[in-house]
Amino acid sequence: MADTKDTAAPTGGSSGAAQHPKTMRAWTYSAASPSLESCLHLSADAPHPKPQGIPAGSKKDEVLVRVTAATINPIDYKLPEGLGGLGTRAMFGHPAIPGLDYAGVVVASSASNSTGGLAEGTRVFGRLEPCRFGTLGEFVIATRAGCAALPANVDPVDAACVGTAGLTAYQSLAPYVVPGDSVFINGGSGGTGTWGIQMAKALGCKQVVVSCSAGNAELCRSLGADEVIDYATQNVTEVLKAKGPVFKVVVDNVGSSPADLYKAAGTFLVPGGQFVQVGASASLGAAKTLVERMLLPGFLGGGKSKFSLMMAKNDHDALAQIGTWMQEGKVKAVVDEVFSYEDAPKAFQRLKTGRSKGKVVIKHTS
Repeated sequence: MADTKDTAAPTGGSSGAAQHPKTMRAWTYSAASPSLESCLHLSADAPHPKPQGIPAGSKKDEVLVRVTAATINPIDYKLPEGLGGLGTRAMFGHPAIPGLDYAGVVVASSASNSTGGLAEGTRVFGRLEPCRFGTLGEFVIATRAGCAALPANVDPVDAACVGTAGLTAYQSLAPYVVPGDSVFINGGSGGTGTWGIQMAKALGCKQVVVSCSAGNAELCRSLGADEVIDYATQNVTEVLKAKGPVFKVVVDNVGSSPADLYKAAGTFLVPGGQFVQVGASASLGAAKTLVERMLLPGFLGGGKSKFSLMMAKNDHDALAQIGTWMQEGKVKAVVDEVFSYEDAPKAFQRLKTGRSKGKVVIKHTS
């Protein structure tokens, strides 16, 4: 059951005719060199996604959300830093606001969204597609596909952690497994891996094997991992090969290590099993590995298993399912650290260390 109302007074009307200020508070950037965080500026008068004169929540598939918490992902800095200022200007316009994942409160909604469970005052969570107006702004425009009602007793900080990582983990597993299957997750302690372990169990998998460092082994076990392979002291591929064809799905959240994981997957995936790649670093070696996995045929030394490259897609029903699991205690957010809104640049610094266990959260000022 969703906790459908927030105590804060909404600022819009269900008719879609509500007007809003032309500006809002937001962390913005117009360049991303030498780093995104060094270019972030806390603006008190950033452009509002629905300024005066434009009906808020008027489109059938959109709602206007006041953000209460946001989490950040590598794509939030890799995209602007990789494209450079000209690329982000062409894609988003400037100034742009980073962030995809959020929890918040609907402040304007069309009649169709109101009857569909996203009425004004509804606490919600979800994910945006990359755009100019990200979740480090006071307000965002969310589509119904990327938005779901926040269930009762779920903390908005935890719900903000779902977004990209939660949808990626769900979509890497749900289409391929049935109760009783076994799965291997390469990289179990990151944002996607911690969700994946729990979701595999929620989907009924009997055995979840993961790789991680020794320091993160207990975290992975506490989330439901049945076996942990320490990649620093064990040869992950050889350990898996010794098990024989037992796994229905391999989810590779690392992408570059071990480099032979996909090529060898036929020895530990069941016939018809699926290899899903999620992560990949920006190195030339990782790019080479990805290209080989996608294009090199088996008779030329490539892998022979089914391969897919996972890109998260917004899905209202998937978000609602994850929210239900959270309410039931079947899955939980793993929060590495919560930063105040004013410390958003420090949150990016923490994320970039690569040592975060779970999600890095930025809590908006009330």
